[in-house]
Amino acid sequence: MDGGTATPFALNLASIAAASAQVTGGYKALVCVFLYGANDGHNTVVPFDAANYAKYSVGRSSLAWTQPELTQLSPITPLPGGLQLSLPTAPLAPLATLFDQQKCAIVANVGPLIMPTSRTNFQTPGFPLPPKLFSHNDQQSVWQASAPEGAKYGWGGRIGDLLASQNGNSVFTCCNLSGNAVFLSGQQVQPFQLDVNQGAVGFSGLAGGTPTLYGSASGSNALRTVLTRTRTHLFENETVKVNTRSIDANTALSTAFIGAPTFTPPPNNSLASQLAMVAKVISVRSALGAARQVFMVSMGGFDTHSGQVTTQTGLLSQLASAISFFQTTMDGIGAANDVTLFTASDFGRTLIENGDGSDHGWGSHHFVVGGAVKGKEIYGAFPDLTPLVPTDAGNGRLIPTTSVEQYAATLAKWMGVTPANLPVILPNLVNFSPQDLGLMT
Repeated sequence: MDGGTATPFALNLASIAAASAQVTGGYKALVCVFLYGANDGHNTVVPFDAANYAKYSVGRSSLAWTQPELTQLSPITPLPGGLQLSLPTAPLAPLATLFDQQKCAIVANVGPLIMPTSRTNFQTPGFPLPPKLFSHNDQQSVWQASAPEGAKYGWGGRIGDLLASQNGNSVFTCCNLSGNAVFLSGQQVQPFQLDVNQGAVGFSGLAGGTPTLYGSASGSNALRTVLTRTRTHLFENETVKVNTRSIDANTALSTAFIGAPTFTPPPNNSLASQLAMVAKVISVRSALGAARQVFMVSMGGFDTHSGQVTTQTGLLSQLASAISFFQTTMDGIGAANDVTLFTASDFGRTLIENGDGSDHGWGSHHFVVGGAVKGKEIYGAFPDLTPLVPTDAGNGRLIPTTSVEQYAATLAKWMGVTPANLPVILPNLVNFSPQDLGLMT
């Protein structure tokens, strides 16, 4: 059903120069929490009013939350048609609390689109659709980069390209605790890989700014020389540049961490541990000369074709606990209004259960958290769960009503990317209105 592909991204030097000339004070950071495997949005944000809950429970069957298991949300702006929404209490109570505190907003039915799409469009041969729908690897890449697997540049990295000149050390513009992912790759900036326990990962024998190799400073200096001396071979010399950048960055971060606060995440929660390291880096932002940063963290296990009730409940509980911990930490270091966390995932899942789980879908619901978020609101259009409506691609696969491009543009604009440069980093944005969802202050 792939009727089209996303426009290739090319960030031109004029755009970078224009962005470099912009003066935007203070510090801002984005933190992407990617839920690998495709989180089931149907059991994350749940209809609560009688009419819409009935549609949900019929489709969900054995997977449905009962109404006593749900916490009703009371957004500042009432939803149309008497629609009421809720979160499952057991796993997501901390997010419900942040929602009530106006530090959390929900963006409904987000997903990759080339242009606004209906069920009729979806069934029309040749209509432009995101490439390779329902494929994990490809849709992870489309979410992160507007192109399928093999994409070179992600929109987090594109933001970094435009804003890195505001940082004293551009190496720390994009920081990754999520392994190999395209989201933070730019043309000018590359993701700096952070270790969840140490922060920077140094070469064995080179410990931060103090050279020690088996107790010998001279041995460590010799190793440094071998790793960083200029070579004549093109590939060898490129490796030398990477080595030099890594050593210098490790030294800078290790030095900045001296005297930095230690944050204790909830136990047995890998996402919270990643966010604790993000918080530590943010706490030394001044020492690093950082004015704009983009981070990526992640958790996996959301491909719940079976055992969904148990598996997803446990994962959502970890997610909510980790986000709550992180927001409390940002409050504590005075960065709450400067840091915005948001969730993303491969795609949503089918409303119709398969017996013990759900299958690959498309649109899903996501959380945006932070002091600059216009919280306690639902943004976008929550879908009608009646079968065969314009937002149903079949089996309750939601056709997104808010594009990833709109979601990303809203966050990028808050970071300081100009409206003129938004289509440069988000090639399909020109097809959508509004380009700013209005969820940030």
